[in-house]
Amino acid sequence: MNKSKTAILNRRTVLAAAGAATAALAAPRILRAQGKELVVGGAASHKNFVETIIAPVVEKKFSCKVVFEGSRSLVNLEKMQKNKDKQYLSVVMMDDPVMIPAVAEGLLDPLTVAKVPNLAALKPGTVHMDGMWCNYLQPWLGIAYNPKAMKTAPTSWADAYDPKYKGRVILPSLQNTEGLANLFMAAFLATGKPMADAQKDVDAGFKKLVTIKPNLLTAYTQMPQAYNLLEQGEGFMISSAISQVALERKAAGAPVDIAVPKEGIFAMPSGVALVKGGPQPELAAGYINEMIGPEIQAKLSAATYSLPTNKDTPVPAGAPTNATIFGINWKFVADNRADWVKRWDRDMAM
Repeated sequence: MNKSKTAILNRRTVLAAAGAATAALAAPRILRAQGKELVVGGAASHKNFVETIIAPVVEKKFSCKVVFEGSRSLVNLEKMQKNKDKQYLSVVMMDDPVMIPAVAEGLLDPLTVAKVPNLAALKPGTVHMDGMWCNYLQPWLGIAYNPKAMKTAPTSWADAYDPKYKGRVILPSLQNTEGLANLFMAAFLATGKPMADAQKDVDAGFKKLVTIKPNLLTAYTQMPQAYNLLEQGEGFMISSAISQVALERKAAGAPVDIAVPKEGIFAMPSGVALVKGGPQPELAAGYINEMIGPEIQAKLSAATYSLPTNKDTPVPAGAPTNATIFGINWKFVADNRADWVKRWDRDMAM
């Protein structure tokens, strides 16, 4: 080969290499994470919708593999605590009350619109503590009832106190997250204060709540027991029932439905966050961005009988559209819940 041809080839080689380098620098870092694994920690009950709804979209878009570890929120917190110096989880899906100690211990990285653009499309009240976590769904709390036993659906949270339901009402314990709604609603009914203020008046809440005792069939910590009693007709209603659980039972053919009380409904905590120091941080942000985007939100909310948190996502068929949605001050709950459980055990003993 003569010198002129060699020079031309060398120049071509240099230009090609330079072009490739420029393209690599220009491409988003998240796209250069191809072939990588993203480990997500969440509740075991979330495994199905993560693997069938979220993961396929994320894996296709980012050419990665989503590995889901299903356990409980407190177990995910323990994993982050034990691996603080070398995290292997990149994303955690946990209840809001468990996010609070994670924030206090510096285990989470804040979400920003720069990292997660769809954050800007979320409903008010669904981004917490300056972006330390956000809610990706709003399973809601209403009153589950047996339509065979109750020909007319409950219309108010006050119905559970009606003497005609003596021995027919089921409540969740305050050990159960859904049980908090009954305490706060009792304060709301007793004081007439706005919910944000009423939920801090727990003394008024307990004084009202004890008046429901003649109507109590049972107070549960294990949900299957409660639904067995409801479906058998021994219990007429579960005051403060999770929409997803009640409507899944209805879809399975059980005599169960859920009512939207006129006062409003409560949103259950369904949070997602970035793990500080976790692998693949850009990919983790991409996962959350897709999760709270309208495409996945529409599928998730329909599959879980929940409300979407993305304000641009239509509410699924059959879900409440005009109900007031009460938020819960989870920091206040975290600071006081242990004392409330003790008082519940004392005041609500059958």
